[in-house]
Amino acid sequence: MAKNFKGMPRIMFMANNIAEEIARLKKEKNAVILAHNYQSPEVQDIADYLGDSLGLSQKAASVKEDVIVFCGVRFMAETAKILSPEKKVLIPVPHAACPLAEMITPEALRKMKSENPGVPVVSYVNTSASVKAETDICCTSSNIVKVAGSLESDKIIFTPDKHLANYLRTKIDKEIISWEGYCPTHVKILPEHVREQKSMHPDAKVLAHPECRLDVLELADEVTSTGGMLKYAKSSPAKEFIIATETGLLYTLRKQNPSKKFYPATELAVCPNMKETRVHDVLESLKEMKHEVDVPKDIRSKAKKSIERMLDLS
Repeated sequence: MAKNFKGMPRIMFMANNIAEEIARLKKEKNAVILAHNYQSPEVQDIADYLGDSLGLSQKAASVKEDVIVFCGVRFMAETAKILSPEKKVLIPVPHAACPLAEMITPEALRKMKSENPGVPVVSYVNTSASVKAETDICCTSSNIVKVAGSLESDKIIFTPDKHLANYLRTKIDKEIISWEGYCPTHVKILPEHVREQKSMHPDAKVLAHPECRLDVLELADEVTSTGGMLKYAKSSPAKEFIIATETGLLYTLRKQNPSKKFYPATELAVCPNMKETRVHDVLESLKEMKHEVDVPKDIRSKAKKSIERMLDLS
């Protein structure tokens, strides 16, 4: 490998330079970097706050900085703008989108509502601002049971993830009218993957994200969000864990628990959309103050109500 001064590998030297430049620009622009747990290690390392959808929503609502650089997919940056409309919200890679979020449209949701008049709508935070505007209350994977249970109705419309709806059906006694969406990354995790890992690591605890298929969740010791997995791994006396979610989480798990071992349920569980963002994209976004995310005022005001109702419960 080519060397720079003091024998430092060139690629390491460049990475350090980029991180230093990002730190300088953050101070100059009064900016904060928020990143999802599924981002690449290099992006996780430069983030000021790393979290799951709920934690990121809570952080977006409370940051003091003038600029939010959101390393994730578009619906996350939209949520930050909805909660902090006075802030400038930037997304380093504007075409980074969530396929699950794109599986439901406001038109489709309005049709569901017309077919089920008076039934409250719960939408996963993995939805566009325009879908949130048609929603009564949002939820994340960490608070879905609490949110759905808070509604007086014995029937709810749930969008867009059918697997998350199936998980919810095991937790509450309500009729759930669900959309047929799914996360393309989590559905790659199959029961045979978990069983194979379990055969190799019989003492390992299985942690699964509720976006997984129900037959995967049935094999888990704990079903929880990415934030929940981090807490569980830290507090558990277990020394080995099989992780049934997007592989990006393993970087933080290993970093926070150096004496424990973590195995992906399958190496196939990689979200290409989450991996679009690289550190040089963050640098360019800060340098040029691009690409700004905006949400029309009429949509923003309606969507904010559904998000704030969720946050009030959290």
